[in-house]
Amino acid sequence: MTETFTADEMMSVAAARSLTNGSACFVGIGLPSTAANLARRTHAPELVLIYESGTLGAKPDRLPLSIGDGALADTADSVVSVPEIFNYWLQPGRIDFGFLGGAQIDKFGNINSTIIGGDYAAPKVRLPGAGGAPEIAASCREVLVVMRQSTRSFVESVDFISSVGYGTGKGDRERLGLRGRGPVKVITDLGIMEPDPETCELTLTHLSPGADVEQVRAATGWDLQVVADPTVQQAPSETELRVLRELKATIEGDQA
Repeated sequence: MTETFTADEMMSVAAARSLTNGSACFVGIGLPSTAANLARRTHAPELVLIYESGTLGAKPDRLPLSIGDGALADTADSVVSVPEIFNYWLQPGRIDFGFLGGAQIDKFGNINSTIIGGDYAAPKVRLPGAGGAPEIAASCREVLVVMRQSTRSFVESVDFISSVGYGTGKGDRERLGLRGRGPVKVITDLGIMEPDPETCELTLTHLSPGADVEQVRAATGWDLQVVADPTVQQAPSETELRVLRELKATIEGDQA
């Protein structure tokens, strides 16, 4: 009997499945860290976790509370400076996967994590900002975006481009001199979108179990393109759910 699971658990598992064994992954705190550590404990034991704080090859025995969590440095193969992480590892294209999220994303995978409404000088809401996300978007070989889906976050046009996806379409990344391929998957609680090979417009290719095309379209702020027969993702296995819930229990225990 298949165990019940939440939409967020499916999203975490889908993100973990996108990571390959032996690759290097630039990890952020939150769902990206959960997904990367889940992958390392299941199908990708040789996944190299790189955190912005300078830890290379971290193998934490629990989910870290922040990029400065001592568990990362204690278990890392090496600890280097933040400038080295960006100047030597990230910018030259040495990192295979980078995770991103944001407040808004548009149909070409451009991400906003800076302002909502108005202009930069006088926004309706000022957000925390992009941090290292623009470098990740520009230079990682592949970018995985993980966001919960709604018309507030999946918009026709972002209010501010914090991190470039495909700009206005195919060819923009090359014209801008961006090294990486850009967002190859946008993983949501409803499914997975991938860029169309001809236009680079995000297209629905996979549905989460229980979701349907009209539900995804209703949660998207543009006229979403859909492949002829979207694949329904395989439900999380018993092992994936057990490991995922064990990981979440470690951080919940630390915060108690």
